[in-house]
Amino acid sequence: MRHSVASCAGAAGLAGDRLDDFVVAVNELLTNAVRHGGGTGRVAVWADDGDVVCEVSDSGTGLTAARPEPAVRPPADTPGGWGLWLAEELTDTFEVVTGDNGTTVRVSSRSSLSPP
Repeated sequence: MRHSVASCAGAAGLAGDRLDDFVVAVNELLTNAVRHGGGTGRVAVWADDGDVVCEVSDSGTGLTAARPEPAVRPPADTPGGWGLWLAEELTDTFEVVTGDNGTTVRVSSRSSLSPP
């Protein structure tokens, strides 16, 4: 899946470290969907007005605890709980929608560092 995301995001204009960061962020979201969202997930990647956008959804029971705004870095000795924090740190925008029917996380990164 990482290769597919990298290919799509690269074709949409991400390159170098920004592409690598985007792929790591999406991988963390996909891992969360599989581990915590019922074992499967859905992913979509597209370009939108200079941004590369990815949405990862699952059909799990939703997040049980409110995520702090902004995300707080987990303690260094914590073996898990880094996925959402990393995804937010490595992308330009981050949005979580969660409920009884699952969770959807949308991230995006500008394909250039120039303002829109």
